[in-house]
Formats: sequence, structure tokens, C-alpha cells
Amino acid sequence: MAIPQHTIDQILDRTDIVDLIGQRVKLKKTGRTYSGCCPFHQEKSPSFHVYRDKQYFHCFGCQANGNAIRFLMDIDGRNFVDVMKDLSSQTGIELPKDNQDSTKLKYKREAAKPQPVAKKVEPTTQNASANLQQNSNAPSPIAMDHDPFAEFQMQEDAFYGNDPFAAFDQATVAFEDLPQDGNLYDLLENIALYYEQQLPHSQTAQQYFKQRGLSAETIAYWRLGYAPEDWQHLEKAFPQDIEGLKLLGLIRTSDSGRGFDLLRDRVIFPIRDSKGRVVGFGGRALNDEIKPKYINSPDSDVFHKNRLLYGLYEGRKQKAQDWLMVEGYMDVIALQQYGIYGAVATLGTASNTEHLDILFKQNQRITIAFDGDAAGQKAARRTLEIALPLLNDGRELKFFVLPNDHDPDSLIRREGLESFQRMLQAAPLLSEFIFAYLTQNHNSTSPEGKSQVMGELKQLTELLPKHGSYRYLLQQYFREKLGYSRKWQPQVNNDASLSFSTKIDAEEYVIAILMNHPYLYIHFEPLSALISQDQLLFKILNIFNVIFDDLPDDTELSQYYVLGACAAYHHELQHILQNANVSDYTSSPEQADKLAADLSTKLQYEYLTKKMKSKKFSSIAEMKNLKLRISEIAKKRALTLIEE
Repeated sequence: MAIPQHTIDQILDRTDIVDLIGQRVKLKKTGRTYSGCCPFHQEKSPSFHVYRDKQYFHCFGCQANGNAIRFLMDIDGRNFVDVMKDLSSQTGIELPKDNQDSTKLKYKREAAKPQPVAKKVEPTTQNASANLQQNSNAPSPIAMDHDPFAEFQMQEDAFYGNDPFAAFDQATVAFEDLPQDGNLYDLLENIALYYEQQLPHSQTAQQYFKQRGLSAETIAYWRLGYAPEDWQHLEKAFPQDIEGLKLLGLIRTSDSGRGFDLLRDRVIFPIRDSKGRVVGFGGRALNDEIKPKYINSPDSDVFHKNRLLYGLYEGRKQKAQDWLMVEGYMDVIALQQYGIYGAVATLGTASNTEHLDILFKQNQRITIAFDGDAAGQKAARRTLEIALPLLNDGRELKFFVLPNDHDPDSLIRREGLESFQRMLQAAPLLSEFIFAYLTQNHNSTSPEGKSQVMGELKQLTELLPKHGSYRYLLQQYFREKLGYSRKWQPQVNNDASLSFSTKIDAEEYVIAILMNHPYLYIHFEPLSALISQDQLLFKILNIFNVIFDDLPDDTELSQYYVLGACAAYHHELQHILQNANVSDYTSSPEQADKLAADLSTKLQYEYLTKKMKSKKFSSIAEMKNLKLRISEIAKKRALTLIEE
């Protein structure tokens, strides 16, 4: 019987885990949890905790953990289906009938092999003599040189063993374990449970998840597990299901004809379909020298990696609104643990049309993350070619470019969750990404370069649906940005009520001015010697220092030149330009020049004053020089105020 995940979730929602476990374990309320002595190992002080709000139990002594289903399976030694039938009757939620999707889902189970009957150990002569000596009142044994029943007894033992009823017992066992049809979904569920149960027995696997920052709750939620090193662990755990294991590709056959497990000494990621059913597994090698690092279940009657997305079921369960396609399993899990729902990953393959179609069915707006290296750009180009035919009117595709050597987890650890979310929201739209992608390879300031950009654009727009308006709009957007028609200006917030001091800081406002008026760099050049090297403004000023002499005379072209040179910081720049109302204060060249001069003076005074207060001087001469510069800037600021 294959039970859909949504049915399992309904049953768990209606099951009070505290009441259920409380029938077997004496629990005492301690704060928000319930504690007691663990039923799975001997202990005097309670280390067993039950969490009602999370419907989860955990023992800090033996590391037993899981939900209500796992508890009943472990405490009673019952299988998954039996436990679900019991909970189904208790909660009133009907289980589905045997899966009838296809006869291909069935396989022949093997009969259970009878266990050999243990022979009784006959007492030795010495032990017998000792027993007789201990019992002095026992009657003396009758001396007999020959046992007249020995011959018959030997024949009986040879047939039955020492137990004359063993044959009947074996016949009963054989009758009860006649081969029955197995179901691949049921087998996969049992294998997932088996891998989960192996995780507490591997310190290396637990340490791997700990190093990746995963909590016990996250591990339980994603049902993460471990595949032992043994080459035949699945065959030993499921001796009746060898045929099913082979159909799933989890057991391979060597040249010598011996079976061996596909996944060995790897942490396991169960893969679920849209209904929540386990359909396959991903395994990550714990030894980085083993190649390949990741192995997935091969395609089977229930597993089709080109039509599956890891995390899709979980995202739908959490009612995700925004969907983000990332690279791997750990990215999806880490984002979910940080509270970012809706992250999915392909199963070791490049994204394809079916993957994007699945996501567009969830939401008309999706985001795809790429690494910032050459491989990421190559993947982005490939994704462009498969995504463009799907962009019907109303659909929106954004590209989230990650910094080199960073995945979402490491980026959040470095930048913080809020910063990551801001960067994610500021991810460029498809049109912006295409423009940046095409112009980085061509000189968009020359007629020849513009022509090349438009030529490549035409190749891409041919892939767009012909019945929609996006093809025309994208071409017009490029023509405007390349200067074919009306003047393009960087997008800014024109709401004069928004002061830069409330949305962005002074340094970011300087950057916004430089993006709109590159020639004002001459006012801000002295700041590079005063600010910290880790600030974005320092990096932007260094770029200007290199390109300033080569800036085109045309203002619009100089803007393109600067934006291209600063493309490595396009996430940060987009956020700044969206929140800096530069146009409200720089409507004329004279006004822009005055604003830049005043702002530069203000920032120089603040930095120098801060340095003076720190009292960090290399010499008395440096201190005197610093005082002199502060005095000069103070006079300059005073004169500016008088003029105003």
C-alpha cells in the first residue's frame, strides 16, 4: 500500500504526540516541552523530550527522534503500513486503497527463508556428574551399556532436529511467508525509514550535517539519513525485496554476478514527488576523494529526474509564494531552515523546459540563481535559451547572480539574512540580465558594438513566443538603452519625499551621484584615502580612478561605460539607484556640481574628525597635519553656509 504524503501529514496533524507517547512513557511538563525517561534505553535521569507544537520527540541520550509514526514503529517493532492503519482508525482519516497507477509498480517478493532451528546443548558427562553430586538424594542412575531408542532418536533428529514439532513450525512459517506482490512506493518508504535509522549510528554523517549548520528538527523534516559502508546492506535489510531493489536501481550487479548497493557511505537525501511520496534518493559521499561526489537514483518506473524538483513538495506544503531555483540539495535545505520557503533544485541535471514549466505553474514570477563564475554564465546562457520560449505575457523571470565561491547558505552566513533577502528582491529582471550579459562582450559605445549586441538580441528574441508582446518590448528596451531612440536614464526613485538619509547612507548617495554624473568624480576623489577598504564606495572610487580618463564625452555613453565597469556590484548598485532620489537634487549640472562638492566636504570632515578622536597617530607631525586639514575643511564649510 502506497500512502501519499499529504495523507500522512493529515494523520500527523490530527495525532497529539504527547497523548500518544504519554500512554507508553510517564511524561512531566517542563516549560514548553514534556520530559521523561527514554523507553529506548536504560536511564535514571530523564533525557527524553516531546514537543507538542512541533509534533516531534527527541532523546538526548540515545539520539532517538522522530514523529508519532516513528515512535510507534520503534517502540512496537511494527512496520510502517501497520502503524498507519492503526493511526488511520484513531484519527478517522481513511487510507487510500492499493495503488493502481500501473502494474509496473508491482514486483514479486521472495519467500522468507526459514531460520535454522537451534540444537539443544546436551549436558556433558562432567556436568551431569556434578549435578548428581549436588543432589545426593537423587536415585542412582541405571547403568546401561546400550540405549535401545538411540537409533530411532538419531533418525528423528536428522529429520526434525531435536524438536519433533519443528517441521510443523517451519511449514507454518513457509505458509505465512508465501511470496506476495510488493509495491515500489511502499519499498521506497521503508528504505527511507531504514536510512533514517542508520544516521544515529554514524558519527561522520552526523558531523557532516552539524558542520553544514543543520538542526535536529531540519534533519528530521527532510528525513535525512545515512547509507552504511556495507556493500550488501539493503539486501540484508530487505531480503524479500531483491527484485524491487533491482527495479529501482538501488542494487547493481557486478561482472561476477554478485549484487552490491549503489549508495554506500553517503549521507542520504530522500527525493519526494509532488504528492509527497518518496521516489528516489540522492547520496553525497562523506569522503571528498570519492567521485562522483553526488549520486542519484537512476531513472525507474517511479523516478524521472528530468521531471522532478527537489523541495517542490515541501515548498507547496509551506505555501510558498516566491520560488527560487538553486543548485543543490543543501542550498534548498539551508534556505528552508533560514525561513526562506520555495527554494527548489534540479536532481543533478541542468534545468530544462519541464522544470521551468513546473515552477511557472506555482507562480508566474520565478527566480533562478547562478554562480558568478564562467560556469555560471554558461549555465545562464543555456537557461536563457530554454526559458525564452516559455515567457508568455504575464510571466516574469529574474536572475539571481551569486558571488564567486558562495552558495546561498554561505552568503547568508556572510551577509546576514536581511541582506540576502534584499539582494534576492533586487535580482535583475530578464531584460536587465540579457542587456548586461550581451554588453559585457561588446563595446556598446561604438556603432559596431551596438550592432553586434542587437544581432545577438535578435537571435534570442526569435525564441520568444510570437503571439506575445514581450518580443517587441524587449527590442524597444534595448534600442532605448543603446541610444537608438529616446534618452535612457538609470532607474531612480522620483519621490521627493524620500530623503537619501532615510533609505540609504551618505556613502551610498555618493555612489548614486557617480552613476548618474560620472564627471563629478573629481569632487569625491579625496575620499578614497579616508574610507575603509571594505566599503563599496572605496571599490567604486578605485574603479573610477582607472577609467576616469577614458570616459566618453557623451553623458549617456559615460553612464553605460561606468555601469559596465561596475557590473561586479550590480546587485548593490540596483538597490542604491532604486532608493536614491538623485534626480530631485541634480536637475541641472550646476546643482549637481554644488551638491557633490558640499557632500564631499561634509564626508571629509566627518572622516577626519573621527580619526582625530581615535588618537591613532604614527607621529606628532601626522597629528598636526590632521588638525590643519580639519581646520581648513571647517572654514570651507562655514563659507558654504554663509553663501547659502
